[in-house]
Amino acid sequence: MSFEKIELSALHAEPFNMIGRRWMLVSAEKEGRVNTMTASWGGMGVMWGKDVAFVFLRPQRFTKEFVDAAGRFTLSFYGEEQRQNLAYLGRVSGRDEDKIGKVGFEVCDFDGAPAFAQAETVLVCRTLYTQPLDPAGFAPGCDADERWYPEKDYHTMYVAEIEAVYQKTE
Repeated sequence: MSFEKIELSALHAEPFNMIGRRWMLVSAEKEGRVNTMTASWGGMGVMWGKDVAFVFLRPQRFTKEFVDAAGRFTLSFYGEEQRQNLAYLGRVSGRDEDKIGKVGFEVCDFDGAPAFAQAETVLVCRTLYTQPLDPAGFAPGCDADERWYPEKDYHTMYVAEIEAVYQKTE
């Protein structure tokens, strides 16, 4: 298994499908240790003249500590055959066990940021901006606060420049 670095413009991506339906892993390294979590909230676009991805992490997620410390992280995408592993990686905390080892994923280095050999596509990202969501910003009639934040544990939004894209080659 190997990966080829490609231009972002060559990535034929459907972010609604990749992120919202197939899910992704957000991965980062801190003090020589890698952690990851499954995410299904985020997007891709252009901001400040840069190609960016944006993701949302809850304050209690262990991976958030890694993303905050590293300043760089990966978003990686997988085939349907990895669905059970992605569900597990989203359900179990790396604080409690070696969840990456448990699913048998092999950590790989992508320009100094971690992702996994089992990925189909990897985006290497550099944090540009972070901001906790402010409940005062919910528009009248929006039910997001009641529906998604009964514990008032508002996500932090990360806007990150996409520095590199890698796709698996056969």
